[in-house]
Amino acid sequence: MKAVGYQTAHPIDHPESLLDITLPDPVATGHDLLVEVHAVSVNPVDTKVRKSSSRTGDDPDYKVLGWDASGIVRAVGLEVTLFQPGDRVWYAGSIARPGTNSELHLVDERIVGHAPKSLDFAEAAALPLTTITAWELLFDRLGVAPGKRPTHKTLLIIGASGGVGSILTQLAARLTSLTIIGTASRPETQQWVRDLGAHHVIDHSKPLTEELARIGHPTVDIVVSLTQTEAHFDQIVEAIAPQGQFALIDDPVSLDVTKFKRKSVSVHWELMFTRALFGTADMIGQHRLLTEVAKLVDAGLIRTTLDQRFGTINAENLKRAHALIESGKARGKLVLEGWA
Repeated sequence: MKAVGYQTAHPIDHPESLLDITLPDPVATGHDLLVEVHAVSVNPVDTKVRKSSSRTGDDPDYKVLGWDASGIVRAVGLEVTLFQPGDRVWYAGSIARPGTNSELHLVDERIVGHAPKSLDFAEAAALPLTTITAWELLFDRLGVAPGKRPTHKTLLIIGASGGVGSILTQLAARLTSLTIIGTASRPETQQWVRDLGAHHVIDHSKPLTEELARIGHPTVDIVVSLTQTEAHFDQIVEAIAPQGQFALIDDPVSLDVTKFKRKSVSVHWELMFTRALFGTADMIGQHRLLTEVAKLVDAGLIRTTLDQRFGTINAENLKRAHALIESGKARGKLVLEGWA
C-alpha cells in the first residue's frame, strides 16, 4: 500500500521530513477494522510528533503520522460487532499505533463511528480528532450538562478559530445555554468564530482582562485554553471567577496551578488519545460520541470545520499542510483526499 512516513525527526523543510513510501498491507484481527482511507486531516499533534519523535523499534521501517480519517471498511477482525465491510466510517485512531497517512489502516472499532451521511469524505475527515477532544472537554472533563436550561454561566475559548475551537464553539452553542466568548486575533478568524455561534469574540493578542471588560464580562466561569496557555496564564488567573473551571489541551513548559488556589479553581487536562492508549473501560465512549455527532451533522446542527482542501495524500501536500499549521495561521481544518 502507499503511505507517507519518515525515519528521523526533521524540520518540515528538510527533504526527508516526510516521504512517499510503500508498506505491506495490514490484516484485521480481533476488534480491528481494516479501513480503506479516502481522506485525512492534519492536526498540531502531527507536527509535534514529526519534530520530536524518530523511528523506534516499534516502527521498524517508517513512522507514519495521521490521526484523522474517513473511509470505507474493507475487512473486520473476528471480534468486531459494530461494523461490517462497506460501512463508511470516521475516526481519529490511537497515537500508540501507526497513523492514518496510508491507503489501508487498522483501527479498533470501539473508537470509530459511522460517518455522517451528509458529508463527503474530506468534510468528514476534518472532524473526528477535534470533535472527540471538544466533546470530552465540555461534557466529560468539565461536566457541562447538555441542554438549554437557562444559565448565566460564561465559557471563554482561547484559540476558538483553530480545529478544536471551531467544533467546541459549535457544540457549546448548539447543545448548551452557556454564553460563549471566543478569541481570535485577525478579522477573518474573528468572523469565522462568530459564524460558528460565539456570542462574543475578543482579541487574544491584547490583554484578556481588558478585552473581557470591554464586552461587559470582566470574569468568566469556565476557561478552555487551546493554545499558548503559558503566555495567557496570568490573565486567565485574573479573569476566571471564584470556583471556576479551567481546562487545557496544549503542553506548557510550566504551569503554576497554585495561583488558582485562592479562587478554588478546578483544573482539567484533556488528551483524546487517553482512552485508546490505556484501553479504558469506557473506550467505547468515543464510538458513541462520534455516532451522536454524526446525527447532529446530518440534522444540520453541526457543520464541518474543513477550511482548505490540500489535494491528494502525498508527502509534498502533507509538507505544505504541516508548514501552515506550524505558522500558526491555519483556520479550521486542512484536509487531503485520495491517492494519486
